[in-house]
Amino acid sequence: MSYLNPSEFVGKMIDAGEAKVFMSTRDTVIRAYMAGAILALAAAFAVTITVQTGQPLVGALLFPVGFCMLYLLGFDLLTGVFTLVPLALIDRRPGVRLRSVLRNWGLVFLGNFAGALTVALMMAVIFTYAFSMDPNEIGRQIGTIGEGRTVGYAEHGAAGMLTLFIRGVLCNWMVSTGVVAAMMSTSVTGKVLGMWMPILVFFYMGFEHSVVNMFLFPSGLMLGGDFSVGDYLMWNEIPTVVGGLAFVGLTLYTTHARTGTTRSRPLPQDLDLPAKVNA
Repeated sequence: MSYLNPSEFVGKMIDAGEAKVFMSTRDTVIRAYMAGAILALAAAFAVTITVQTGQPLVGALLFPVGFCMLYLLGFDLLTGVFTLVPLALIDRRPGVRLRSVLRNWGLVFLGNFAGALTVALMMAVIFTYAFSMDPNEIGRQIGTIGEGRTVGYAEHGAAGMLTLFIRGVLCNWMVSTGVVAAMMSTSVTGKVLGMWMPILVFFYMGFEHSVVNMFLFPSGLMLGGDFSVGDYLMWNEIPTVVGGLAFVGLTLYTTHARTGTTRSRPLPQDLDLPAKVNA
């Protein structure tokens, strides 16, 4: 049996969060850098498939390959540490403090951004033959995505900001579910299947993932997208990161780690109390 029940994998979630808190700065940044780079390549892959086939569903079906690779290699995404690391704090693991949680988040953000930005530059070179010509069809599509998901939201004002925020919440809901689903199984096949489903949902539905956007929007700027760095930060990256701090981890912890049916409870004889007899 490769399946773990919720009370078992929630324990693994807390342990994983604790381990990430105490990871060295070097390892945290390297793992985050590689995660950002691999996810960026997967995003470029998915956009390429969508443009060439004209079928967004095909691109969405294949995009999760990047998430599965980076997770199996032990690399870290910002959305994943948003879910796992706070659990170690909530569970009062020794030595885990709020500042150590914030340190981990900051390092992972920087590493993810650096990795995604590296791939954005590489792909921009490919799409333009080292900036010697206009972007090809795929490059133009990436530029269009950047415009629609920045100034497109800004045109709607507060309603656009709320929409962006909710898309960030829903994205992290699905991505965090993917992180958790990988812990439900002890087999590689089970982990991949568990991860694939929620990642497919978020990508096809157009939810806002902060790390994917670290690739799409810098790429769009390099490829002639009609928006600015300020538009990107104000009307995408910052609200998306804030929206990512929700759901999944806390709910699972509350219902399975604290009140799960497998938690050991003292029997009446252990308390020197008479057991109740039902009439």
